[in-house]
Amino acid sequence: MITVCDNARESCPIWPRQAIVAHWGSQDPDKAEGSEEDRRRVFQRVGAELYRRIGLFTSLPMEGLDDLKLEQMTRQSDSSRP
Repeated sequence: MITVCDNARESCPIWPRQAIVAHWGSQDPDKAEGSEEDRRRVFQRVGAELYRRIGLFTSLPMEGLDDLKLEQMTRQSDSSRP
């Protein structure tokens, strides 16, 4: 499970089995302030961040990774944020 906003991180549901969890905190673009151009830039930036993180995540070698190692690598993709 990957959460992207702080609200979801704090109110994350309970799963029947232990899930691999990571938080990729991003600014909520819907709450961005400023001109239409400023707001558009926030949407584009957040979209680009998620695109990059998903690309890193999907390039992980899933076969042969145990859950703990996969969770660590997923969390590391968040720490590579600019």
